[in-house]
Amino acid sequence: MTSASLRVRLTLIILVPLLAISVAIGIWQVRDARTKASELFDRSLLSTALAVSADVARSNGDAISIETRDQLADTSGGPVFYHVYAPDGVFVTGYATPPVPAGIKPATDEETTFYNAIYYGRDVRVLKFRDVTTIDGLSGVFTYTVWQDVDVRDAFVRDLSMRSFVVMAALIGTVALVVWFGVNYGLRPLLDLEDAISSRSSSDLRPIRRKVPAETRGLVRRLNSLFAQVRTAMEAQNEFISNAAHQLRNPIAGVLAMAEAVSSAPTAEAAKARSGDLLSSARRASDLANKLLTLERLRADPAEPPEQPVDLNQIVTEVIASHDAASSARDVSFKARLSEKPAVIVADEVMVREAISNLADNALQHGGADLSLVDISVSRENGAVRVDVADDGAGVAKKDVPVVLSRFGQAVPGGGSGLGLSIAEAVAERHGGRLDLEASGPGLTVTLRFPARR
Repeated sequence: MTSASLRVRLTLIILVPLLAISVAIGIWQVRDARTKASELFDRSLLSTALAVSADVARSNGDAISIETRDQLADTSGGPVFYHVYAPDGVFVTGYATPPVPAGIKPATDEETTFYNAIYYGRDVRVLKFRDVTTIDGLSGVFTYTVWQDVDVRDAFVRDLSMRSFVVMAALIGTVALVVWFGVNYGLRPLLDLEDAISSRSSSDLRPIRRKVPAETRGLVRRLNSLFAQVRTAMEAQNEFISNAAHQLRNPIAGVLAMAEAVSSAPTAEAAKARSGDLLSSARRASDLANKLLTLERLRADPAEPPEQPVDLNQIVTEVIASHDAASSARDVSFKARLSEKPAVIVADEVMVREAISNLADNALQHGGADLSLVDISVSRENGAVRVDVADDGAGVAKKDVPVVLSRFGQAVPGGGSGLGLSIAEAVAERHGGRLDLEASGPGLTVTLRFPARR
């Protein structure tokens, strides 16, 4: 599954809040423009009405001044209409019929009233006020009404809002360009890092030395750590292949020599006698190949082992039974001391069986001429199950313990592959346990520890 590019995500993270704020400011600007327009135009209507009342009083209702006429013609961008009638309701001057919507109460003395109305199908804003004055000898409260189309106010609000929107759009566009180029500039080290990695060959696992921003240093450290792990794994694999080839060379050469000896035998009896040696060499080569494959499978397979209950008491019993023939041939006794408590672990039964079997083989193979007893015990301790394989043979010097634990390592060169302890240790670690060697006394004790099943 793919996600949006980092460039797009960063740009959106910056611009989306900016757009949201700009929209909120735009809405506030429109409302503020409407409020200001209402206040401005209402003051214009009031000043126009006062000018009309003053001119009508001076001219005794006959005419208004040129200045007032100009003011009426274009007050805040649009014409203003007026109407005046006397205290007795007689029309004095102006337009014949003023807009008076239903529901508006009559104005009282010196009261000024603003309201909206419809005048000949058009929305208008109306100002009505009363003023005590004397016109042509008639004194009393005269009523003045002035009005203007609402479209004039709406056009003013649209113009003011449009200017604000243009400024904000230009600002947002400029910020968007700056952000886009800024993000590109900020991501350039990552792109350079990508180019540096893509230009490498598949075998180039050197650490990345390129300078990178602080935010990506952790990523580069992780990559370098991964490269180091892969490099170590490849070196280990190459070493394993080299050692395996070296270890298999002699058994295969022996099998080939025995096969040639059988084929060149002068008689059937000689061929039959030599075929026994051929069979022994083939078995040694097969055993070595199987152990190599087991060790490689433990090393290369990262998957968790199958989880199934494994009874170590039963496994030890079966391993000892499978070594009856070999132990009888060497005149060696195998002794089993099983745990009285349940000795069940959760593990891969095949792997565990092979680990314990390898320890038994190792005791027979390297115990020496004085070997007479191999004691395999099962016990529980501190939430773990342990299997101890102890022998009374030649043992291993403390300085040779690291050698015998290494692959193909042997304290004294001889028979065997040198893989038994390596396989047992790998199986133990694969299941969360460990392998320990005790070489303090006569013989050798190898201990496998596994977490007990809960």
